[in-house]
Amino acid sequence: MARSGSGAHITWYRTPLDRDTLARLNTRSNARGFVQTLGHLGLMVLTGSLALYALVRWPWWAVVVMVFLHGTLASFMINAVHELVHKSVFRTHAFNNVFVRVFAFFGWINFEHFYASHMRHHQFTLHPPHDLEVVLPIRLKMKQFFQTGFLNARGGYDVLKNTMRHAGGKFEGEWENTLFPRDRPETGRPIILWARTLLAGHAIILAVSISFGWWLLPVLTTFTPLYGSWLFFLCNNTQHIGLQDNVPDFRLCCRTFTVNPPVEFLYWHMNYHTEHLMYAAVPCYNLAALHRAIKHELPPTPRGLRATWKEIAAILTIQKRQPDYQHVALLPHTAGTSPL
Repeated sequence: MARSGSGAHITWYRTPLDRDTLARLNTRSNARGFVQTLGHLGLMVLTGSLALYALVRWPWWAVVVMVFLHGTLASFMINAVHELVHKSVFRTHAFNNVFVRVFAFFGWINFEHFYASHMRHHQFTLHPPHDLEVVLPIRLKMKQFFQTGFLNARGGYDVLKNTMRHAGGKFEGEWENTLFPRDRPETGRPIILWARTLLAGHAIILAVSISFGWWLLPVLTTFTPLYGSWLFFLCNNTQHIGLQDNVPDFRLCCRTFTVNPPVEFLYWHMNYHTEHLMYAAVPCYNLAALHRAIKHELPPTPRGLRATWKEIAAILTIQKRQPDYQHVALLPHTAGTSPL
């Protein structure tokens, strides 16, 4: 059961699991946490290093290719932050706390703000006004993929603008004023502090880069939100689009799909999104096992991004004709159901 300060509550349906299975799935591992975390960071270090090497050894187009590949990997840093704020990646909490700051810094992500918002999203998924992190319907057009997936100057501008606003202690809109009420200024102080850390840290990177003429360094660090998010776009926008809101069943408001292991790794296994919402304490590297344990109660699972987006495109086509349409996922006839 999820509750808010206003007394609202939702009795969520969760596929039953026996105690031993759930305990096994909830087990956190420092070793597996390091594989996931250092694996992602290591790939980014590799592509960044190859871009720097290409600058002096290879033709210009090779530099462009390596920078774009680096941006593709960097765009998934929000998924790293997402998992690390759950404190489920490492058994040792200190490691979660350290690495969430590493990813959040280079991804220009205010993890303090994200934590406050995302915990409410878990409690009240797609139940406005208690959850305004994601609000349906999502009016997504394919042109947005081309506008944001390759070069995204507007997105970078918005990130900088919001960081500067938070650094100045300004919170705007219904959602921020719900999360950080003006009569409780202490709730906003961690957001303000981290925003100032982002601005100061990246200012130092720029100053050092200008001083030494290292123009590619900020491209590979400070400016990563500006480019390469095409694959992240295709993965992350699948989570709730076209589905139902105001239902107490994660199978009806979240989408799970399977994808090849490299993309699943980069996406921090969030293709198992229904499973993650249903059992949020399960570490991301155990979500595939959780999927196998409960798939007898899940809707059909699309295989691959192509099949997933074919399903989404069909729903969006209907929504163009019927704006109020929401897709009702087909549950197995033997599956348990929540009281609607």
